Amino acid sequence: MTTPSKVIFIDDQLENAFNSLPDNDPIKKALVRAIQNIKEDSQAGEYIPKNKIPEEYLKKYGINNVRVYDLPFAWRLIYTITGSSEIGIISVILDWMDHKDYERLFKF
Repeated sequence: MTTPSKVIFIDDQLENAFNSLPDNDPIKKALVRAIQNIKEDSQAGEYIPKNKIPEEYLKKYGINNVRVYDLPFAWRLIYTITGSSEIGIISVILDWMDHKDYERLFKF
């Protein structure tokens, strides 16, 4: 079962970073595809167990769930799901990073 969602960025800085990527950048193209897939199914990314959520995310964002969406070239899109029945599901993009930074952040 798919659960559609609205997709937003956690803050203007991250959205500006996304918008500043050239349209022909392969990572931007992959991010655009990922965002579309997450809009169609909020659970498109892989669930990260609560005990693996970086303390930094817990403190900075006060979130209780994180999902990771695999991008080409071993990059990762990190997002959380929030919302209520009144406003629907909202997927919030927290970050994107290469595999090395992902492993370091999530201690894999």
